[in-house]
Amino acid sequence: MSVSTAEKDEHISRLQSQVNALVNELESARQANQSHVRRRQMSPHAVHIQQIDPGKNARPILRAGKERMGRNASICTQQVMASLPNTDSDYASHPLAIRILDMFQNPSLHLDYLNSEQFAKDLFKLCQKVRHVLEREPRVVYLQSPAYIFGDIHGNLEDLHFFSDNIWRLGMSLTAGNFLFLGDYVDRGMSCLEVTAYLLAMKLQLPNKVYLLRGNHETRDVNGWEEHYGERSFIYQCRNRFGDDIGYRIWEACNQVFDRLPLAGVVDQDIFCVHGGIPRPLSPNTTRIQDILNVPKVAGINPPYEHEEDAYQQVASDCIWSDPASEDQEQHSVDQETGFGESLRGGGAICFGDKAVTDFLQQQGFSYIMRAHEAHAEGVAVSKSARVFTVFSTSKDHNQGSQALAGCILVDGEKLQVINRSPAYKNQYVHRRDSISLQSLSTTEIAKRVKLGLVTNDQDESSDEEWDDYESSEEEEEEYRQEYTFAQNRRSSINLQQMSENYHDSVDFDSQMQLGGESHKPEMYTGSSSRSLSGIVNEVIKEDDDASTVDGEADTR
Repeated sequence: MSVSTAEKDEHISRLQSQVNALVNELESARQANQSHVRRRQMSPHAVHIQQIDPGKNARPILRAGKERMGRNASICTQQVMASLPNTDSDYASHPLAIRILDMFQNPSLHLDYLNSEQFAKDLFKLCQKVRHVLEREPRVVYLQSPAYIFGDIHGNLEDLHFFSDNIWRLGMSLTAGNFLFLGDYVDRGMSCLEVTAYLLAMKLQLPNKVYLLRGNHETRDVNGWEEHYGERSFIYQCRNRFGDDIGYRIWEACNQVFDRLPLAGVVDQDIFCVHGGIPRPLSPNTTRIQDILNVPKVAGINPPYEHEEDAYQQVASDCIWSDPASEDQEQHSVDQETGFGESLRGGGAICFGDKAVTDFLQQQGFSYIMRAHEAHAEGVAVSKSARVFTVFSTSKDHNQGSQALAGCILVDGEKLQVINRSPAYKNQYVHRRDSISLQSLSTTEIAKRVKLGLVTNDQDESSDEEWDDYESSEEEEEEYRQEYTFAQNRRSSINLQQMSENYHDSVDFDSQMQLGGESHKPEMYTGSSSRSLSGIVNEVIKEDDDASTVDGEADTR
């Protein structure tokens, strides 16, 4: 029996009507159900999907639920990261690192530890471990944004703790991005040992996330200049805390780490980061980055080792000492052909002008230079047509006034964000002498806090530790003595005695500069400071033939 075309069309039309009616019924039922049960829409980035097997002969059930989000990544990213092996460091849970990090969280609760032989041992062992980590890094480190850029710290634990409270509150390991410190960790402030210990511990724990560059104060000529900085010098604080003999060894161990610090960093292949500034070119056939990379892996700079060539000592010295030229220097003292001139600091330091900045950025294909080295009350300053940023991350000890800010810069892709500490910010553990929080403390407890810089304004008598706790193995010491010897009769690239007292490190510490109400200029080493410190260092690193003869007498050299 044949069916006509008209009948087929009529049948198809009836089926379509039935389908439309069913669709309308389903939509009505869905809307009615939503009116009784109102559901919140769940973000796809925070939904955890789990398949549940109900048993035999039953369909699997998919259950969706919210999972608490981390600060830096989605749940998916968190799961992937948790499944990856830890390739950063084996020291995340090392007792040495834990003790130092606990100390940093609240130094007031760890006064005994900070004045103990255990802290000296931890610091010495920490230097040995970090020294080997740094030897694997090039002289120019490359990192990606987001990256936090910090300037001079200068033993200021209070400002460093501000950044910790507000930038890496959950810890550096759980904070997105990298951390780049531009040098000058010691001198001037009263907590040089604590700052050094904390930063080295973070470098040990997170070698691929925390990067430490070298500043001019990470040289023996400067951080050993006790005659100038007095109790605020790094060498004084080492000796005062641990005694002359062990103190010198701790000071030297830290300087061996400083000898291995990188000189520069590059963020996103676009921002050149350095402590002082750009170095003078050595040859038209090499770039400045190549020149920095050719600086020896271990360099004393000021004073130099025998293996350091004069040309590369100049490159390293320019990186840690140079400054942007002022407007007056641009007009009168900067060489118009090279763009470089003599710094206001004197003593052999140089400055770089607009032409030097333009030539360097064009040669390397960079957009900006970020550096430290100069104090600014605003924390961050801009110069050279907004191409050079100066970052200063301590608000104290530089005659910038009580309203000075400590700053850092966040580089996040194409965005640059300045983060400053307000003068109104109150730290939880650093107090003024007249603070009511100190009224319940004894005079002895307050004195301990003053010594550690925890109160702004009694060394423990402990027995000498065995020298084995403060020495490397015989093979390591022998290798160090054979390969790295200071050049005794060689002039340092920077002459501290010839530097301008008004510009370089012009300090005004009441306890140091004012004697009997009259202005007093600190005395300096007799002769070359390089030679004086070299003699001390050679004594420190030289293995004692008879450790039992050490009786802890004061060193009068």
